[in-house]
Order: sequence, then C-alpha cells, then structure tokens
Amino acid sequence: MQFVLGALVGVAVAVAVIRFINGSNELQDDAAKPEPEVFNADSKETELLQVIENLPIGVYLKRADGSVWMSDAFRDVVETKHGQVLVEEVVDRLLTGISVSESRAERISLVGPPPRHIMVVARGLPNEVGVAAIENVSEQVRLDSVRTDFVANISHELKTPIGAVSLLAETLADEDDLATVSRLAGKIVAETTRLSSTIDDLMELSRIELGGSAVKDPVSLRSVAEQALARVSGSAEQCGVSVVISGKQVVDVCGDIRQLVSATSNLLDNAIKYSDEGSHVEITLDSDATHGILCVVDHGVGIPANDQSRIFERFYRVDRARSRNTGGTGLGLAIVNHVVTNHGGTVSVKSVEGEGSTFCLMIPLISKISPTKEGTR
Repeated sequence: MQFVLGALVGVAVAVAVIRFINGSNELQDDAAKPEPEVFNADSKETELLQVIENLPIGVYLKRADGSVWMSDAFRDVVETKHGQVLVEEVVDRLLTGISVSESRAERISLVGPPPRHIMVVARGLPNEVGVAAIENVSEQVRLDSVRTDFVANISHELKTPIGAVSLLAETLADEDDLATVSRLAGKIVAETTRLSSTIDDLMELSRIELGGSAVKDPVSLRSVAEQALARVSGSAEQCGVSVVISGKQVVDVCGDIRQLVSATSNLLDNAIKYSDEGSHVEITLDSDATHGILCVVDHGVGIPANDQSRIFERFYRVDRARSRNTGGTGLGLAIVNHVVTNHGGTVSVKSVEGEGSTFCLMIPLISKISPTKEGTR
C-alpha cells in the first residue's frame, strides 16, 4: 500500500507542478466535480487528473489560499457525508503546517454498521500545496485480525492436548497399578487423537485454501452424500444416530468431489455430535434452475441466533464446553465455507435452539458452467 500511495503522491506532485507552471488558479471547491469535456488528451494536466480519477485511492489537494480539490474516488472511499466530514477534518489536520516533502499518516476507524477503516497519507508540496491520499483498508484490517486470532487459537488448540499428554505421561511413569495405567493410557490416546484431528483439519483447510483443484468435473450430489455418509457411519452408530438420504436421485453439479465430500462429511459430523441418542439426521438432495442443493438436517441442540453469523470462522465454537466433550476442532465449518467459495456457491444455515439445524450447500449445476471455465482455486 505504501508503494501505491507513494506513486500516487508522485502523480499528484506532477499535477501540482503543471498547474503552477501553467499559472492555473482554478482548483475546484469540495462540492464541484470535473466535467467530462475537461479531459482533453492534448493536455498533460487533464491526462494526469483523468488517471487520478480512475484510481481506487481517493486524492485530496489543498492550496495555501484554502481552496481544495478532491477526486470522485475520495467521496467513494468515504461513502457517507458524515464519514467525509470526519476524514476531511483529519486530512486538514495532517496538512496543517506540513513542510515540503514531509509525510504524515493516520488510520481512521469509522463506526458502522459496518465499521470501516480509512488510511490517510499526507505530504507537503512546494508553494504551500498539500496532497493527501486515502484508501479503505477495512478488509486488510479484518484479515489482520483473523490472522492474529488464528495464531492465538491454533497455539491454544495444539498446546492444550500436548500439555495434557505430557502431564499424563509423567503420571504414568510413576504408576504401578495396572488399572490406573490402563485408564491413563486411554486418556493419552484420546488426547493424541484430538491433536491428530486438529492437524488433519488444518491440513485439509490449507489444501482447500491454497491448493484446491480446478472446479470443472461433473459430480453427482448423491455420490457426494453416499461417500460422506460412509465416512461418518462409525460415529453415527456409536452415538445412536441414524442418517438417511432423500430427495432427487439425479443432481449433477460442477466441482471437485473430494472437496464436496469433505464439506458434507463435516456437516454430518457436527449434526451427529450435537444430536441426542435415538434421533436422526437427513441428507436431502434437490435443485433449482441454476444450483444443486444438498442439505443436512438434524434435530439436535440448535444454534443461538447471535452465534449464527460467526459459526463459519475458524475455531469459533458456540459452546466450548460441549465442543471439548464431543472432540470438535472448530475448523469443520470453516472448511465447508471455503469449499463452497471455491465452487462459486453458497452455504446457508437455519437453526432454532432446542429444535435443530439445517445447513444447505448450493453448488452450480453442471449445465450452468461453461465447458472451458475453471473454478476459483
């Protein structure tokens, strides 16, 4: 970003110099916008202004007499009149008393919804002219936050079972009672299984995010459902939960069967874990004009409404205590989300506490995908 802003400031310097060489004193006020006919290909000044107008970064110029000019992108980045007033106030403060070639920067957080973060970089130019470049960095801030949370969470998720194994092993080393040895050994196996499951999910998520195959193969949703069911049949039997497949026999989508099976099995795994013994889970297959639809329906504990917007985040758990008991890693729904993103589809959830949850994957039908089009990696 600093490189882009630096280049932009360089362009703005060129604009300012050309204005002064030409003796131009007609910087526009903050309410005016350049008319289309001003942009004449024979004018270096207007060519540069046209370049600035087409940049996604907003530009703000201020002269010694207080007159200002701002690009349309400046208004677009700020979006609201209230936000523009706040940003202009910061820009004016950064430019006040700024010396030639001096740079100043500040990040502004605007209360939403949704919350937005604006980076402002200001620089002093000759003849008491100041230029500021602004950019909406909300997505960058969000990704930085996700990355920080991810590191903290994965450290915790790996450290907890490792610490438990270490403690159990120390206790086991000094234990002579065979019954106690057997019990401690079983706990060590459980902790190492949990650790292995977390690592497996991380590797699966990494593979889907960074190395997923091109989404281009014809895939039967019934085959996806059957393979996913085969993966979880053992845990379903152990928990006393029955799983059935219903709906259309033939629904063909365009995708990667390995990724789709992974997503479906993660949905089934959650549905089974959070269902009571003796209940049932249903996989329904359907389609509309453009998408194949695979839904996993359970009648378990359900998800609170205020948690539903966050359940696809890595390591987010609605009930951490229950997740510990069921052995969840908190990565399953993140995997689901990335799979549907790779396929150009969507995932939705409807849930009521105490009544159950329905997760639906919508994947583009094979007939709606161009034969030469490859999906997002």
